[in-house]
Amino acid sequence: MPLVAHNDLPTFQRLRDRGQDVLTAERASHQDIRELHIGLLNMMPDAALAATEHQFIRLVGACNQIAQLFVYPFSIPELNRGPEAQQHIRQHYSDFNSLREQGLDALIITGANVANPSLEQEPFWKPLMEIVAWANDNVASVLCSCLATHALVKFNHGIERTPLPKKQWGVYSHNIEEPEHPLTWEINTRFDAPHSRYNDVSKEQLEQAGIKVLASCDGVGVHLAVSPDQFRIVYFQGHPEYDAVSLLKEYKREVTRYLTGDRVDAPRFPENYFSQEARDIASTFLQTAVDAKSRGKPIPAFPEDELQDLVHNTWGDTGKAIVNNWLGMVYRLTNLDRRLQFMDGVDPDNPLGIR
Repeated sequence: MPLVAHNDLPTFQRLRDRGQDVLTAERASHQDIRELHIGLLNMMPDAALAATEHQFIRLVGACNQIAQLFVYPFSIPELNRGPEAQQHIRQHYSDFNSLREQGLDALIITGANVANPSLEQEPFWKPLMEIVAWANDNVASVLCSCLATHALVKFNHGIERTPLPKKQWGVYSHNIEEPEHPLTWEINTRFDAPHSRYNDVSKEQLEQAGIKVLASCDGVGVHLAVSPDQFRIVYFQGHPEYDAVSLLKEYKREVTRYLTGDRVDAPRFPENYFSQEARDIASTFLQTAVDAKSRGKPIPAFPEDELQDLVHNTWGDTGKAIVNNWLGMVYRLTNLDRRLQFMDGVDPDNPLGIR
């Protein structure tokens, strides 16, 4: 169903250009279709700000519910931003205080980069927790990605994440553990999903807190879980929103850091992502770049265009299906008829009757 371009956010035009149905606000005002209003708290660093915004809005726009979908990106002022990102946020993003007054049906919270040993030391921690506390009481459901998942399980359940011996980085095959849950209904029982993280919250930690694990991968961990009430908070430890080239761009960034001396070792390849041809191209570039640097010569350009033709998105359809199922649950829960049923014996802790 259509997204509504309620402002001039460039992502809306990019999606139109790719063939996605995006209504103008004027056209939407003449359609008698129910609306869903979804906040998108984008905490990603400047380099990934617009890409992450685009990825999540695209997932929402793939929903097949009969609704007009209004997405409101916003961020946290305490995050350190450069001038270009600040201008983008000022021009195109909403203010949380305004959204709080307006009301939202659901909220998506992205990951974020961290620089401190504990999450409580991060500048985003206090404002994020204020938003989460508000959302717990005022939106139908919250969907979290990666770092946001670690922050919310800590806030809601006191679960501490554990540093990994090395970065969990690549594309991994996962199994559905609860195929009858509405979030995983009729999706592939085995599917790929990308991970990119230095820390982990284990299946055992989540289950001890009453959180239901819906999809996981042996040796990698949990990808998808849901709060004890089965719906109010959806936890992704991986990245269903990633584009085919997202891991490639991360690899390019780490290679650049290595060549500029910001990291001491060359980065590993993301697991299960590069073909042998792509590995050969990347290895040849790295050796050429290191040799050029050692001789004081200019470092050649990273072969991004060549490599992006060799990487593939093997997780997108499943990510869309899960987010579609989530928005379907939001749609049901926020339906007036469903709300009226609270007066008629519906369990407020499980209004959708999920077993």
